[in-house]
Amino acid sequence: MNAQTLNMAVDLAGIRLRNPVMTASGTFGYGEEFADYVDLHKIGAYITKGLSPRPRPGNPTPRTAETPAGMLNAIGLQNVGIDAFIEKKLPFIRSIDTPCIANFFGNDIGEYAEMAARLDALPEIAGLEVNISCPNVKHGGIAFGSDPASAASVVSACRQATKKPLIVKLSPNVTDIVVMAKACADAGADALSLINTLVGMAVDLERRRPVLANITGGLSGPAVKPVALRMVWQVARAVSLPVIGIGGIMSATDALEFMLCGASAVQIGTASFIAPDSAQRIAEEMEAWLRAHGENDVRNLIGALKT
Repeated sequence: MNAQTLNMAVDLAGIRLRNPVMTASGTFGYGEEFADYVDLHKIGAYITKGLSPRPRPGNPTPRTAETPAGMLNAIGLQNVGIDAFIEKKLPFIRSIDTPCIANFFGNDIGEYAEMAARLDALPEIAGLEVNISCPNVKHGGIAFGSDPASAASVVSACRQATKKPLIVKLSPNVTDIVVMAKACADAGADALSLINTLVGMAVDLERRRPVLANITGGLSGPAVKPVALRMVWQVARAVSLPVIGIGGIMSATDALEFMLCGASAVQIGTASFIAPDSAQRIAEEMEAWLRAHGENDVRNLIGALKT
């Protein structure tokens, strides 16, 4: 099989990816930070750190901790804010011929809509990924992503503010992920990415204190992969939107398993902290696996799990 007969490209809600491998928000900076380690032209897309209307300093340290099969983080959505992003980050993004998707969030529905509208005006941004795992400050701090009605309100407001492909990133910290997925789909999402991190904590026995200054943090890495696979499988069968699989993907095998469960693309997160070139390596290993197994189109694996 020669290079011309193997298709690695996928369409994600109108965004053409040269291969299904993306980077996960919060693990890849704004792209430029990894440019010395990853050939950005060898991956499908990269996703920015979560952006907000104003800069955020994040949580106090320590805010990361290694776990037996992953890591905890309580970064606190530190970011430069939309103004500095436009001024200082867009020039690099403009220079790279790989889709850049902007992840964003707000403290209330108005801020979500404001961010969607401002990002909609940027031709350098191929699509938007909405982080609904944030607390709704006007309603007691409950996360938008844990209540179907709240999630739908955010997605609907963002849908009205942008014509760009709208991806909604789902939280696993819910009773029924399918209910959340359907609510977002009905409200106008073009694609769904899942999962965000699971809430966890670590304890320092000798100090008798939490390891993280924030006490709890988001668990990611190989430990969450079985949960993520299950949720991707459930959601992909329940909605007609493209699904992006996230959670503990460390190898091509992991990535292809997510595709079998129904993911059209995947995002690499924690692996990039261990080896900064992980996204590119996984993309190349996926292509090698397909060649070795006589496959001529990566899309043939999407949802091909036999049950």
